[in-house]
Amino acid sequence: MSDELAPPDWAAHAAERLAGAGYRRGGARKAVIDLLAAQACALSAFEIEEALKRTGERPVARASVYRVIDELEQLKLIARIDVGHGISRYEAVHPDGHHHHHHLVCDDCEKVIPFADDELERTIHRVADRVAFDVAEHEIVLHGSCGDCGRRRRRQLIG
Repeated sequence: MSDELAPPDWAAHAAERLAGAGYRRGGARKAVIDLLAAQACALSAFEIEEALKRTGERPVARASVYRVIDELEQLKLIARIDVGHGISRYEAVHPDGHHHHHHLVCDDCEKVIPFADDELERTIHRVADRVAFDVAEHEIVLHGSCGDCGRRRRRQLIG
């Protein structure tokens, strides 16, 4: 893959945008950005904090995690996904839309499963065209039961 076609480095993009907004570099900020850049899907603030405890050279305080999340969200570098149960998750927003996906949320075990669907994207654009609406962004969160919880529920009903 040539450099022209490679997706932008979200961590570098985020650091550049933060610096441009007047935020200084910091260890906690870099740790949160690096962690989010490496994720395929959204994490809660608690999951971010726990992952940094496991992988970091030094722990990042909970207040710092929330502060960095707030800064990133204000600059639209991350998206907040409300998955229910009072839980929000956060994931990187790539400037070119690379990695765009939606989420399935199991209401039983709270597992979050990312999914992408080209037909769904085309349908969103068709609806927007039909009602003369300019969609700036969208997020689809579908709630239900994952395969494991659905099977467990069916077994409980049967037996």
